Amino acid sequence: MKATVNFKKLDERAIVPTYGSEFSAGADLYAITDGDITIESGETKLLHTYLAMEIPCGFGGFIFARSGLASKKGLAPANKVGVVDADYRGEIMVALHNHSEQAQTVSNGERIAQLVIMPFLAAEFVECEELSDTVRGEGGFGSTGTK
Repeated sequence: MKATVNFKKLDERAIVPTYGSEFSAGADLYAITDGDITIESGETKLLHTYLAMEIPCGFGGFIFARSGLASKKGLAPANKVGVVDADYRGEIMVALHNHSEQAQTVSNGERIAQLVIMPFLAAEFVECEELSDTVRGEGGFGSTGTK
């Protein structure tokens, strides 16, 4: 199933997101830089894509790490998962954090994250006096076991 997502290039160098294979869930986002960018160990840098998008209503654009970049260079979105709301029309940027112990370099045109377009449910939050009972109850943080 495919949906249409309108986008606008905010700079002529911007690269249209691409899918790595026919069944990829995430479309690669590309860094647009004026040269190599060094991200020191433990540092976060905000990288440009120079793309703005029109995410369809009822959907969000979720920005995830690229597994190869995260496992090989230790670079992943600082907020773990970025969220692009359907009513946002500004530039999509990626706050890339260096989790490794050495400086890492990002080059112009490098794939830095992946964008997944997913549906979501907007909730109406209703305060109440009691919640329904479950077998789990209030158990959390490992209460169902660690294996």
